[in-house]
Amino acid sequence: MLIDTHCHLDATYFPEGPDAAIERARAQGVDAFVVVGVGATLEQSRQAVALAARRSDCHAVTGVHPHDAASVDAAMIAELEQLAASPHVVAVGEIGLDYHYERSPREAQQAVFRRLIGLARAAKKPIVIHTREAAADTIAILTEEGAADVGGIIHCFSEDRAFAQKALDLGFDLSFSGIVTFKTARAIQDVAGWAPIDRILVETDSPYLAPVPFRGKPCEPAHVLHTARRVAELRGISLEEVAARTSENARRRLRF
Repeated sequence: MLIDTHCHLDATYFPEGPDAAIERARAQGVDAFVVVGVGATLEQSRQAVALAARRSDCHAVTGVHPHDAASVDAAMIAELEQLAASPHVVAVGEIGLDYHYERSPREAQQAVFRRLIGLARAAKKPIVIHTREAAADTIAILTEEGAADVGGIIHCFSEDRAFAQKALDLGFDLSFSGIVTFKTARAIQDVAGWAPIDRILVETDSPYLAPVPFRGKPCEPAHVLHTARRVAELRGISLEEVAARTSENARRRLRF
């Protein structure tokens, strides 16, 4: 059985509701879902927590995406502290840095990133990291803010082996999305085949980054099967072993 360790299932992406997509995934052997709620407000976080409270196969992650860092205020931080305390919330995220789009200024991204690492440390929960074209600053901030105290996940891993080693040394696991199935993703494929098997996860990041053979179409949790199959090929092991080990890793990391 597989675990999708990062999916967005709120009404922004699934206006018909998440249950049909979840059931399609369950029919493909996916038995747990880590549902991430991020957006310009905390509404998506609230929806993720509500879904996890309603379904025992769902677990919530709440935070602020770096795109939205400029909109963060004291009231949002206070509510995030409350949400992080919920037993249905297994991590704080996705948080981090995105220098590709820079929808929020870098200074705002960095300040919010630091603040939310502190929030996670206070809540004693791991963090889920988004990093794009910001590898050096991501590692520096994780180190400076003591993120190793809680560890977490490098979501949608898209860097190289050097970055992977630094993240592993800080106590972070590496989560592979549908990108690992793309022909041009050689550095990511290298890491997926090399990383310790007890430190890897699989995800969809639905509705984004659908794997081959669904590339260019909306992604959903059922597609994590194809990502896991590609990781198995890269490692020269069975799909069943990848499913078992990544599920074990997810449950250990997120404590559910």
